[in-house]
Amino acid sequence: MLDSLIQWDHELFLYLNGLGTPSWDFFWQFVSNKRSAIPIYLCLLLLSYIKYGLKRTVVLVVSVALLITVTDQLSNFFKYGVARLRPCHDPELMDAMRLVKSRCGGKYGYFSAHAANSFAVAVFFWHTLRTELRKVSYILLVWAALVAYSRVYIGVHFPLDILTGALLGSLFGWLFSKLFIFALRKFSL
Repeated sequence: MLDSLIQWDHELFLYLNGLGTPSWDFFWQFVSNKRSAIPIYLCLLLLSYIKYGLKRTVVLVVSVALLITVTDQLSNFFKYGVARLRPCHDPELMDAMRLVKSRCGGKYGYFSAHAANSFAVAVFFWHTLRTELRKVSYILLVWAALVAYSRVYIGVHFPLDILTGALLGSLFGWLFSKLFIFALRKFSL
């Protein structure tokens, strides 16, 4: 069963990664770059300040910082605990795939911190801003999906790495949104 799942993951990776073309490489590298989300995060900070005011926005920023720290460190824990090679380090796939980046990154890739972090933030804001800013919430989910896919496109993660990261990031995003809302009520902020 596990062997079949890994084989399917390899085949899906090669298919999705093989869809890439040099004319799209820059776009997907940009999406995959952590700095590309800075304008989005600044916009979220402004929208949060408008909705919540200064005190609540400070609590929100601390919540999101803790959220990203948790998902990022959990990803590192799994990467070294599971020790699954990234596609670009896998000797069976290296010659059959496209590595768009100039270098591969760390040796292990299960699960994707990019996918976990982007989905965690998207789901967090989905639950905290969705009533007033539903369109922004949808944009965040689309952005998270693009970031996740970009990791397969550029050749550094398997689809299951992405799926696991997206699911765990979503779970923690939901949990931290509930904790944030609880903190606002508990401390009458």
